[in-house]
Amino acid sequence: MRILAVCCHPSSESFHASLRAEVLGRLAADGHMLTVIDLYAEGFDPVLREAEWRDQRSLGIKAEVIERHIAELRSAEALLLIYPTWWYGMPAMLKGWLDRVWIPGVAFEIEGGRIRRHVLSNVRQFAVVTTHGSPHWFIRFVMGEPGRKQVVRGLTRHLARGCRVSWNALYGVDTREPERLEAWSERTARRLGRFFAG
Repeated sequence: MRILAVCCHPSSESFHASLRAEVLGRLAADGHMLTVIDLYAEGFDPVLREAEWRDQRSLGIKAEVIERHIAELRSAEALLLIYPTWWYGMPAMLKGWLDRVWIPGVAFEIEGGRIRRHVLSNVRQFAVVTTHGSPHWFIRFVMGEPGRKQVVRGLTRHLARGCRVSWNALYGVDTREPERLEAWSERTARRLGRFFAG
């Protein structure tokens, strides 16, 4: 399967780096064709400037990096996002990637004043791996899982109809022992191996 993995964390020495390596290593070993976009490593600029915004409105794309990312998104059969949840949502760089790449004519179309979704019908499987500093009870019952709603409810409306989804979140990451973090990484990699095999 052709999987586009978009990763977003500033540190190459963090738990997130080892988590990403565990997950991507498993998927590569399973024979999937992986394309990895590491937003921090490539110095992705998340800022949508006025000129680019105007280009989007006229369905003109000028930035070479955006054209490359769009091509990779359009050729993927599956999408995997790996990122930490900060302030109840995705990092600004990942949000900026959505702002600049998931644009009219790519993720949706506007026809006669109406939005047509499910334009990225090539993506039939969608998985998320994320971490939270807060405990699960707080994110779920007090905050109402805002990050999950934004990603799962929001993005899947632009992917293939009936797209399969796998949400993998680790809560209370800042207070867990290294052994438990490693065990969770291994379990998540195995779970995603099964998910993308199906």
